[in-house]
Amino acid sequence: MGHGLDMTPTEIQKAGWKALREKLGLVGALRFILQYEKGQGDYTKLRRDLFKGETVETLIKDMKCD
Repeated sequence: MGHGLDMTPTEIQKAGWKALREKLGLVGALRFILQYEKGQGDYTKLRRDLFKGETVETLIKDMKCD
């Protein structure tokens, strides 16, 4: 298999699954995969709406005050 940029999504999935199995074993690989959900919606749009009008400075200030 090639590098990630040269691979199809299916090839990346197969290579990733193989790497997980080799490093963690079957049970460990399954436990790792089960920790993640695909989710739904537009993550970027949600974050833009959530932090609209905020700056890095105001976010840091808010974190320090809490």
